[in-house]
Amino acid sequence: MKAVKLTYMVEEMNLKNLTPDVDMEKIRITLPDINRPALQLTGYFEHFASERVQIIGYVEYTYLMHLEKEKRLRCFEEFISKKIPCVIFTTMTEPDADMLELGKKYEVPILGTERTTSNFMAEIIRWLNVQLAPCISIHGVLVDVYGEGVLIMGESGIGKSEAALELLKRGHRLVSDDVVEISKVSDVTLVGTAPDITRHFIELRGIGIIDVKTLFGVESVKNTQSIDLVIKLEEWDRDKEYDRLGLKEEYTEILGNKVVCHSLPIRPGRNLAVIVESAAVNHRQKKMGYNAAQELYNRVQANLARKRED
Repeated sequence: MKAVKLTYMVEEMNLKNLTPDVDMEKIRITLPDINRPALQLTGYFEHFASERVQIIGYVEYTYLMHLEKEKRLRCFEEFISKKIPCVIFTTMTEPDADMLELGKKYEVPILGTERTTSNFMAEIIRWLNVQLAPCISIHGVLVDVYGEGVLIMGESGIGKSEAALELLKRGHRLVSDDVVEISKVSDVTLVGTAPDITRHFIELRGIGIIDVKTLFGVESVKNTQSIDLVIKLEEWDRDKEYDRLGLKEEYTEILGNKVVCHSLPIRPGRNLAVIVESAAVNHRQKKMGYNAAQELYNRVQANLARKRED
């Protein structure tokens, strides 16, 4: 199961640590969901998602502050003793000294942020979804071509890196070569990145390793990119029937998500970079509602209908 260090979340979300004496190093966040303990502060703990990040907003805070001190501390202690990972106070609210002492007692970090509850919830849920998304590693090359994330796949030595190098020279951007780490951010979105060790490097057989950022500049690389299109390179097979119209989309499945996939036969003299560029632009056109293959089919059908009328 993937997990995020609480210390990393505190740093990335720019949270204020109100209980510095509590050790956060071993605390891990394992769920992207959060919980606002409205009912829990009234004493109802059925179905309490104690493993989630707990957020106390302005409404929960004012409810606690309106209680008598003894009852307030009793409610807060019952809540914070449930082995929760942390409590975050939002909208510039701050717990009193007694609440902080309870945090220290049960070794639960109490954090704070000046952001409003709704904005902060949206941001932390988005961030946790990315960090905790299911992830796999795939052999291939990921490039950003005209804003479309193109994953080039194929057997070793077929020319993936060479195609990526030509695309870089034509002004496009490299995300990862050889190994692509793919995360399922949502049911419709896959995001690819490079392993830290190989980031911004390309391996070219016969030449060796080249540093893309140093050779072509920082505008030639990108850290992450959504995967919009998969292109599979394969050796030309004279007996295989290849799609020449593109009326029907073919798909490949990655982490349960379907991605449009094209199989490109490799023959000497084919300019792979130009073909990949054309595939990316054509894919963008289809997303915008224009399908060239369908347009040609409609013209042919209209022409045949006219001939029959004549």
